Amino acid sequence: MTKTTVLAACVLLGFAGAASAADYGVWERPSTGSHVHFYDCGGKLCAKVVAVKDDARKGEIGKMIMRGAVKSGENTWKGDLTDAGTGKVYSGTVTLQSASALSLQGCIGGFLCQTESWTRVK
Repeated sequence: MTKTTVLAACVLLGFAGAASAADYGVWERPSTGSHVHFYDCGGKLCAKVVAVKDDARKGEIGKMIMRGAVKSGENTWKGDLTDAGTGKVYSGTVTLQSASALSLQGCIGGFLCQTESWTRVK
């Protein structure tokens, strides 16, 4: 294995690891440019907005978009997902695709879903 492969595996294990891994990093939402911090909260996954590109979205900083998502599979968590702009709540799924990419899906009623691919902020 190369050093890069080992490093990528360590990052993936850190994100998908047990509750002892407290910080999963900051990720950028492509549709808004907002930065969201994903972290462990009592053995579950939580996320909050930590930065925005658009000044009109400043009020979203500090808002929780996910609270207590439960691990539902390999590199996957499910739980309620809140739109920081509207306050609407959706059924959400976060899936770690790689050390630098994750997908976040929000669904209404279980059948109208939208998925975005997010990138890790360096």
